[in-house]
Amino acid sequence: MAYRVAALGLAERSRKRPADLAVLDLGVQEYSPGSQFVALSARTSAALDDDRLITVWAARGAPHLHRRADLATLVKQLWPVSDADASARIRSTQIAEGMKLGIAAFTATASAFREVVTDSMPRGEVSTQVSKRVPRELTYQCRSCGARHIAGNVWQHPGLAGGVEVESRGREAMLGPIPDAPPQPSENDGIEQLITTYLRLLGPATPAEVGKYLGSTTTEMKGVWPSSGLAEVRVDGRKAWLPESAVDDLVKAEPPAGVRLLPAMDPLIQARDRDLLVPDRAQQKEVWRVLGNPGVLLLDGEIMGVWRAKMAGRKRVDLSLTTFVPLPPGRRKEIEAEAAEVARGRGVPEATISFG
Repeated sequence: MAYRVAALGLAERSRKRPADLAVLDLGVQEYSPGSQFVALSARTSAALDDDRLITVWAARGAPHLHRRADLATLVKQLWPVSDADASARIRSTQIAEGMKLGIAAFTATASAFREVVTDSMPRGEVSTQVSKRVPRELTYQCRSCGARHIAGNVWQHPGLAGGVEVESRGREAMLGPIPDAPPQPSENDGIEQLITTYLRLLGPATPAEVGKYLGSTTTEMKGVWPSSGLAEVRVDGRKAWLPESAVDDLVKAEPPAGVRLLPAMDPLIQARDRDLLVPDRAQQKEVWRVLGNPGVLLLDGEIMGVWRAKMAGRKRVDLSLTTFVPLPPGRRKEIEAEAAEVARGRGVPEATISFG
């Protein structure tokens, strides 16, 4: 945990601009409006706006902040490595036959995006037009509106390959073409580098955990696992891997002191070895919910509580925090001070916090 906290830029708040942070090597997911900026504010005191960043559908088809300069490489790294890999990523009971198309499903959907999204468009309109252009097996009949829609996993996984930028979300969600978008790939190139990036920031880890992170399978990740440059280590007796260049940092990592309020789906809690992140199973259920994940309290390098936020107009965000252990008054004052960083990430001048 100490190693990951440091690798992800949470041990000390930097002064670097967001695009210069190491965490952008993996991307920062937008889980709820503004959550990606709360993740950035936990890592840097610099201004959070950075025109070198862009929001795209990336790992697991989820919206992530990434460096514009990285897109040409990322789009090839995220392309499926095989038909089986593609089928695993778009697995859905809605499209049992469509899953069998494998990489062809990605190719058809990405091509449809490039044909449809030539300007800023409402998400619903894009969905309608893309659904008309993909194989019927990738769509399903919507009972509520009586129309056929492309399945969600198929819709978002090939978004980056389709040159789509996520301009806004919510009721008025808008999509647009990525300026100077990289070409649509025809095969994967660089999955080993992507795996190594995951291991550098969220390792030590296994093929199973990387597979879950990408929405794929253990078998597919074993088939493309880097053949060199990794060191085998053991975590609680379990075999895992880390870049050789990071072993010294792992061995020397010291638990950090201090407080961070991390948003839901912050990169730190994207790791799939949840027993390491939160050993207590009851507490795990509080951190990872079926719907509506909370943010987490990081206290001296350990996850020690969950929090939720509610906007109070345009000037204040109200936080409610539930800790896993009792806190002395001094620690509460640290957390109250850190709440100001959540306000900064949410773009408001003030934050309040209540303890439960």
